[in-house]
Amino acid sequence: MEAKRTREEMLERLLKSYESYFDVERYEEGEKDGMPLAAHCRFYVHSAKYVLIKKAQLWAADCNEYVYVFSVPELTEEIFARCRDYAYEEGMKLVDPKPDHMYSYITAVFLCDTCTPEAKKALRKCRIYKSFHFSLYGWMDFHTALLVHDENQFCTNRSGKGNAKLMKSILNS
Repeated sequence: MEAKRTREEMLERLLKSYESYFDVERYEEGEKDGMPLAAHCRFYVHSAKYVLIKKAQLWAADCNEYVYVFSVPELTEEIFARCRDYAYEEGMKLVDPKPDHMYSYITAVFLCDTCTPEAKKALRKCRIYKSFHFSLYGWMDFHTALLVHDENQFCTNRSGKGNAKLMKSILNS
């Protein structure tokens, strides 16, 4: 049977997978602004379609994702709520709704040794969505993901299901 990874190993593996596409900012102390923030990752992509010359632009779309990675020994409902609110507030400062903005995802990833059932339930039920100017200026969706070291499991909220494949690969390889 394969030995379980430590939280630090899971963090390194997660950030290594993000570094290919994201700008990753690590916090060595594991604390930023009184939060157990281990890293912040940013992803920006701009797509456009034009005819013959760039001035004849048909459409453009900006897509962004802001990932906040929190590392705690035990995730409780109170810690989850504080970290969720922090990620939402900081992420919304980075969202720039404008005509070419399509979407922004704010993702809170939690790495922990243990997790209380209340925190896991709150994480799964977390649903934050915001449209800008009736979605003409895009939308924001909040994703959550949890990696529990001792139980060797992960879970996400409904919006974060896209992260499940990445989380599974981190735990299983």
